[in-house]
Amino acid sequence: MDESRKSPIELTKKEFREIGYQLINDISDFLDTIDKKPVTNGKSPAQMQKILGNSSLPENGMPAAELMSKTTDLLIGNSLFNGHPKFFGYITSSATPIGALADLLAAAVNPNVGAHILSPMATEIERQTIKWLAEFIGVSPNYGGILVSGGNMANFTAFLAARTAKAPKSIKEDGISNSAKLTVYCSKATHTWIEKAVVLFGLGTKSIRWIATDRSNKMDNAALEKTIQDDLKNGCKPIMVIGAAGDVSTGAVDDMKGISAICKKYDLWFHVDGAYGIPAIIIPEQKSLFDGIREADSIAMDPHKWLYSPLEAGCTLVKNPQHLIDTFSSHPVYYHFDSTDEEPAQNYYEYGLQNSRGFRALKVWLALQQVGRSGYEKMIGEDIELSGLLFDLAKKHPELEAVSQNLSIATFRYIPENYKNDTEGKDEYLDRLNEELLNELQHGGEVFLSNAVVGEKYCLRACIVNFRTSKKDIREIVEIIVRVGRKVHSKLCFGNNAM
Repeated sequence: MDESRKSPIELTKKEFREIGYQLINDISDFLDTIDKKPVTNGKSPAQMQKILGNSSLPENGMPAAELMSKTTDLLIGNSLFNGHPKFFGYITSSATPIGALADLLAAAVNPNVGAHILSPMATEIERQTIKWLAEFIGVSPNYGGILVSGGNMANFTAFLAARTAKAPKSIKEDGISNSAKLTVYCSKATHTWIEKAVVLFGLGTKSIRWIATDRSNKMDNAALEKTIQDDLKNGCKPIMVIGAAGDVSTGAVDDMKGISAICKKYDLWFHVDGAYGIPAIIIPEQKSLFDGIREADSIAMDPHKWLYSPLEAGCTLVKNPQHLIDTFSSHPVYYHFDSTDEEPAQNYYEYGLQNSRGFRALKVWLALQQVGRSGYEKMIGEDIELSGLLFDLAKKHPELEAVSQNLSIATFRYIPENYKNDTEGKDEYLDRLNEELLNELQHGGEVFLSNAVVGEKYCLRACIVNFRTSKKDIREIVEIIVRVGRKVHSKLCFGNNAM
């Protein structure tokens, strides 16, 4: 009697191989021709839903080969391509091809990197990846940490560790309501994750002290210290300061050395949000921007930004990893993850919010080895140079206004030629013009930018974290922006006297 199980989801070796080979061929063709495709097709949600169809959950299955072929066509024919050389939106990088292969291998083995016994080699690879990332940014390899989904989770993880370390020790039993007025400090340019954190983790939005920035968008450290002093007089309990290692709008880097000194003086947790910018420390000419980073109690960074990893890959690094264990560790009776070795096993469920965890580290670990420090120095340096080129071209062009440039982020505006400077409502019109221009560009498929408000000006923003982008692409997008800008200006001005 044949007692083997026949599962409708299993594939034979032959089926898996044939489907896999076809998929790899399709992906190879896609990557080889990505620069010839539109960045996006600009279709509306309703159009996408029509393409996908509105069928009910199928009662019976269909062949895997047919499914994979159809799905490949759906995605390659109807996606925004952040790997396109003219994609400069937000801070999503072109993804390493080796990372795609890594995710396939990780999914095939499917380790649960929550406990060492469930993922012996994957756990050790993640531990080594954390060590290498610490070495990459120039802090002690003794920093501990964990791979998470992205910048929000990396910052949340550090935030909770800071709260545990600096709040009254009774917080776990008594909760936030019985604690002093806990306060946190960050610049007005800080990413929105901090607002989510104080709401989700009980401090409330009134706990944030938004510190003014200077003309270069860096936190005003004198204002920071004065605010801390005032809070102490008013019975507040300051617990942490957040410095930005590359703010998301302009790429500005706060004075880490100054913030560190203030944190030491007042016994505060020093957290660095380096989700975007911290990898630039590897560039010799940029290194001094990050002086003081070694004093950080915690650092957030995102390999899926400037290390070109596929999504998702964020990372929290903590100077004293015990703070993570103090915050997240629990030992219910149904966990049996103790090690019998002399050296205790590292169980990542004790380092963060997740118990069950996928193998995010593999794609980062492989890329770090494929490229090496020198390879990243070359690529990151080139991204910064291309951003500088875009800024310079904008500065020289009669219809563009260069506004800011830091790291690999440039901001600028389209201003129609011969536009009257004394026109009433000029600033409002230029803001509207550039917002409409951005909409056209984002749906047009030739180039994808995002926006920033800098000095109360609505700007176009290009963030280059893209190893496929070349000088040719930069020169071409200037022409595209001006051409589309003229068209939008003409449309807005039709029938009025805006000129």
